[in-house]
Amino acid sequence: MTGYLDTHVVIWLANRSLERLTRRARRAVEQHDLLISPMVMLELAYLYERKRITLPARDVLLKLEHEIGLRVCGLPFPQVANAALDELWTRDAFDRVIVAQAKANGLAPLISADEEIQQHYPRTIW
Repeated sequence: MTGYLDTHVVIWLANRSLERLTRRARRAVEQHDLLISPMVMLELAYLYERKRITLPARDVLLKLEHEIGLRVCGLPFPQVANAALDELWTRDAFDRVIVAQAKANGLAPLISADEEIQQHYPRTIW
């Protein structure tokens, strides 16, 4: 089964901060084929540029590709953008597209600690 990771979960996994994940989230990470939205890559790049994380986005992805088989989702962007048009609950473009990516892929689970995402996307795992 496919599952998506939110940006902060990617950072925690890259830093091996598994204690930050709930037991349910850890189990989901172990049981799902893990994907990220390309928007997660952009958010990682933004965080690196702002000096909020220490590894560039590509390095984070390469590390997690090797360690846990993480892949970037290849859904066509017009399909994801169309789904994002319905995400009116946030003005955060990152969250909007990340949730839309999971929705556009058959309402796939999204592993996220973000409480706002949890309130608006019922397939959130935390």
